[in-house]
Amino acid sequence: MSDLLTIRKETSRTTKLVLATVAWVLVVLIWAMISRWELISRYVFPTPMEVLRAFGPLFSERGLLGNVYASWLRIGQAFLWCAVIALPLGLLMASFRWLYDLVNPVAAPMRSMPTTAFLPAFIGLFGIDETMKVAFLWFGMFFYLLAVVVEEVNRVDTSLLETAYTLGAKRYQVMWLMFRASFPGIFSSFRILYDIGWTYVILAEIVNRNGGVGAMIQSAEQFHRPDLVYAGIIAIGVAAFLFRALLTFLEKILFPWRQAAQTASQAPAAVGASQHRKAVTHGN
Repeated sequence: MSDLLTIRKETSRTTKLVLATVAWVLVVLIWAMISRWELISRYVFPTPMEVLRAFGPLFSERGLLGNVYASWLRIGQAFLWCAVIALPLGLLMASFRWLYDLVNPVAAPMRSMPTTAFLPAFIGLFGIDETMKVAFLWFGMFFYLLAVVVEEVNRVDTSLLETAYTLGAKRYQVMWLMFRASFPGIFSSFRILYDIGWTYVILAEIVNRNGGVGAMIQSAEQFHRPDLVYAGIIAIGVAAFLFRALLTFLEKILFPWRQAAQTASQAPAAVGASQHRKAVTHGN
């Protein structure tokens, strides 16, 4: 118990699993009690068992896997275009201050604007087909990724660049060095970027419903099937979680030194805390 109350003390994998299980059990229990006691009308708030039974029709009648794939494909296309534009642009902005001063006054306010408000504009510009959906998702993710790229490149130690110049590196070689040094941090942001994509894809797919989880959920809502709506929401969460876990796994494989560095940075603090506890104990 003392370890759980230690500030910044990392928990074991078993403890993480137990706490996660307890958290979800509590969520389901609260959900079950609300629906059983009808604190919210059953007309709009189904029971956990009703939602669980709805997964059968969601697979067989509503084409859950196909709709998840359609949404994932749209997010993937927008994500690819974000990376193709934001990575080089962010690198250039962090390298040349004049370019940063030119682009950032436009990019910074865009991050604060409600992306959903731009949906009518995108419908007017691109129609209601796939181009509109991908462009809208790109707009929702691009400015976030651009800011992350600029920040991560700016974090590259100046001494590293000075060493490269001392060894005779050219400008393009120094920029390539900056990109390589910053890319692990940029890759970590891809998980949040993917979550942002799932946030906006639901809205984009309501327009001209030709597949996708947003269209599936909207169709279930029109037929007043709240059990299917909640089952669809859970399916979205599971799909997003699985892909996020894949990105986390890839990060550990591609950049194993980051995990080692984090462990090493936590070790001195843990040792210091342990020594402090011993000193207090002996002092008492």
